[in-house]
Amino acid sequence: MRVAFLGLGVMGYPMAGHLLKKGGHDVTVYNRSAAKAAQWVKEFGGRSAATPREAAEGCDLVAMCVGNDNDVRSVVYGDDGVLAGLKRGAVLVDHTTASAILARELHEKCREKGVGFVDAPVSGGQAGAVNGQLGIMCGGESADFDRAKSVLDIYAKSCVLIGEPGAGQLTKMMNQIAIAGLLQGLSEAIAFGKHSGLDIEKVISVISKGAAQSWQMENRWKAMDEMKFDGFGFAVEWMRKDLGICLEEAKRNGARLPVTAIIDQFYSQVEGRGGRRWDTCSLMHILGTD
Repeated sequence: MRVAFLGLGVMGYPMAGHLLKKGGHDVTVYNRSAAKAAQWVKEFGGRSAATPREAAEGCDLVAMCVGNDNDVRSVVYGDDGVLAGLKRGAVLVDHTTASAILARELHEKCREKGVGFVDAPVSGGQAGAVNGQLGIMCGGESADFDRAKSVLDIYAKSCVLIGEPGAGQLTKMMNQIAIAGLLQGLSEAIAFGKHSGLDIEKVISVISKGAAQSWQMENRWKAMDEMKFDGFGFAVEWMRKDLGICLEEAKRNGARLPVTAIIDQFYSQVEGRGGRRWDTCSLMHILGTD
């Protein structure tokens, strides 16, 4: 297949690489920074394009993973946007963590052009992207999902159609709400243990085998114990963006997210301490254990 990938950040860069190396597809990439696109081509092969439209021309599927709703609109719409270049019958897949409102909007705009659309945010972090082991939660029409799935499976551990357009984004919101709560609980537990003078490694070796076990516990306890949060993982500023999307959606659907709102403010405090790019386990930093 002819495939394009737009957005070569920490997630998109390796995801696009899998499409060429593992999938054997004809891949064109676009990135706002042309130097990053050139670097990708040098590493993987394929081609780079100067605009989203140029990248999309002639493609069977275009995937994108950019920053937020406005970033998505900036690469999709306009004379140089994806929709100006996509042929009828192609599929546009959005891996960006964005709003459900945007997903429904894009579905309608694509349908007007005879193009399929799937909102497909991912979970698994940078390691999941590098290893091709992402969880992909999708919203859209079943026919569009079926056409896209063989491509998405190249970098997926699990790829599931949840429901109608926007359902993928709503599922990602649930994912982020759950992660935020887990990290706050784990932070408080480890802080409690440190104040009590316990050997945290020994404690984790026991409680990680029981009902308290989680991916966050097994993969982030050491960083939390050592208070080292820089240079890896999912950044605080990205989590705040995602939690903001969750809180806005909750205003629309009537859900109550009291703990999520509090944790978002805790992350605001972390940012105030210079931690915008720290991993999300840095909630520990405001618990007074250093």
